[in-house]
Amino acid sequence: MDKPNEVPETGCCPKFNPEPWQDKEVVWDNKLFLKDRVRSFMHIPLNFGKVMVRSMKKIESAGSRSPQQLVLSDEESPWGANVWVSVSKEVPGAEMDKMSGTFLSRVFEGSYKDMGKWTREMKSHVKSKGKEIQKMYFFYTTCPKCAKVYGKNYTVILAKV
Repeated sequence: MDKPNEVPETGCCPKFNPEPWQDKEVVWDNKLFLKDRVRSFMHIPLNFGKVMVRSMKKIESAGSRSPQQLVLSDEESPWGANVWVSVSKEVPGAEMDKMSGTFLSRVFEGSYKDMGKWTREMKSHVKSKGKEIQKMYFFYTTCPKCAKVYGKNYTVILAKV
């Protein structure tokens, strides 16, 4: 039962609990993802919604939805980004990818316009641990509509070290 003044789940994106991700070390061994690609203009996604709908249809039809949904992006270029959606098993007709390694994670809350500041903070955090970043991934925890309903817009940065 919801507590007074607590916003109920939207039915779209689950509420995000930042605690398990804040300043943690995450180790994956062949974690399975469906991989797709988003077009962007200066890091602003142009077709993210369509890509997610397409990916989720494939995942749902294959019965491959992961118990803990992760949507990662690498923001590799101002013109596009790779997107990985965690799955529980292979999805026929989709590009699949497996991730392995050690990742340092940190949670940020606020507007995406702060992404540059968050990235610099993450680089500093990793350096303070005596580690070097191989690649950064961005875990967008909720869609913009759900973030508005929940009143929090969390992004987790995962740095592969």
